[in-house]
Amino acid sequence: MLRTLRSFFRLLTIAHVMARNDALAFLESLEIAPTTARLLRIVVPRRKEGRPGEKLAAALTRLGPSFIKLGQFLSTRADLIGEQVAADLAELQDSLPPFSPAEARALVEEELDAPLESLFQEFELEPVSAASIAQVHFAITSEGEEVAVKVLRPGVEKAFKRDLDLFYWLAQLALRLQPRLKRLKPLELVALFEDQVTMEMDLRLEAAAASELAQNFEGDETYRLPEVDWERTARRVLTTSRLSGIPMDDREALLAEGHDLEQILTKAAEIFFNQVFRDGFFHGDQHPGNMFVDEEGNIGAVDFGIMGRLSRADRIVLADMLLAVLEKDYRKLAQVQVQAGFLPPGRPLDSYVQALRSVCEPIFGKSLEEISFARLLAQLFQLTESYELEVQPQLTLLQKNMMMAEGVSRVLDPSLNIWSLAEPLIADWVAANRGPRARIRDAFETFEETLARLPRIAENLEKVSAELAESGLRVHGGGIEGGGRSFWSRLPLILALAALGLALAALLD
Repeated sequence: MLRTLRSFFRLLTIAHVMARNDALAFLESLEIAPTTARLLRIVVPRRKEGRPGEKLAAALTRLGPSFIKLGQFLSTRADLIGEQVAADLAELQDSLPPFSPAEARALVEEELDAPLESLFQEFELEPVSAASIAQVHFAITSEGEEVAVKVLRPGVEKAFKRDLDLFYWLAQLALRLQPRLKRLKPLELVALFEDQVTMEMDLRLEAAAASELAQNFEGDETYRLPEVDWERTARRVLTTSRLSGIPMDDREALLAEGHDLEQILTKAAEIFFNQVFRDGFFHGDQHPGNMFVDEEGNIGAVDFGIMGRLSRADRIVLADMLLAVLEKDYRKLAQVQVQAGFLPPGRPLDSYVQALRSVCEPIFGKSLEEISFARLLAQLFQLTESYELEVQPQLTLLQKNMMMAEGVSRVLDPSLNIWSLAEPLIADWVAANRGPRARIRDAFETFEETLARLPRIAENLEKVSAELAESGLRVHGGGIEGGGRSFWSRLPLILALAALGLALAALLD
């Protein structure tokens, strides 16, 4: 009861802030308490200029850290909130006033279990940036290394826990008031948000992500990543080497320093391709504030709290979808999504094929420079409501980052499309992973895996046979035993031949 009352009063505060920022039209559009939203717009009449997404971003900023993060999370869900609102939320600035130097010092000393002076020669108590979850201080280690020290906000875990309880309560309330909202999966949405925030609040996990990404790009001078100082890293403190450069979207500064913009975009395209297709592990928050260009024209990145993963199966689905689109084979595109489990079985395939054609056909006849593949992906996701497609969180995060990459590309050079620069790499990857040779390799890998399992299968079958014999039952006759050799002794060969047949059948498919 107490939790319900607390949530109710917090809800009143949220509604008031939303009304004052003229952000309630967004809730009406989603059919979430539309009558209440209209009433509040009358009681608290505020008419502000701007798009619904901009107004919503302003309201979320006023509501504090949890809501800023929620807005950034929702920016990956254009399928739910619409492309324009998602784009506006993607611009949401995660910036808050810093917490006090005394709190920063105390937290670092507590986490690293040592006095600040024994860890650092210098430690700038005024942060260089402050966001909803943490703030960053520049420092010089006792060994003389220039570093950036990220420190979690005091009490942030407790604050997020309180608001997450509220979000779950609101999701359950929305389902009770509007059963039609079940298609939006509000409870699952909050659970995904909780997973993301939980990862961001353990800075050791961010350190591990930075380390893994650096390992993937070891020897690649075009992509600069900070080194983790593990001795000065703990759950609430992350210390890395300090990187600097010109913000990725500062066109004038880049030109003033003599950088070749097409060369920078080419490097960016290759980095993005390698993260997504080669490694299946990509930076999940590649906005310009997290990326910069150094003196040599190489690209650096920071802030690894949000990372995305794509399994090889995900990457193959993406490749097959891309091939189907380029071949204008919309039935094949639909079948790829059915096989991947995106489209529920039993849905009318013909009408879905027609819907796919309506989305994809407008891009043909245009040059690559005019095509937004991120927008195309967003439009494909928007078919989820009509056809009950299962939303793939890892692909929506990818789509968000594609939008960011395209935005930077158009700021630096509107005549270039970052995907046209990556086209040769994508074509090579598709040929290597979806061509005839790749299919033969995959089939024989499946065959080898099957062979590796045969001894265990045969052993289990022999155990079953022995147990049956002990029970007074024998398996004989009818070809099961004969010629002096038991069926069980020939079983591995039989299964191996069956596996080879299946592999060959897959090749001929």
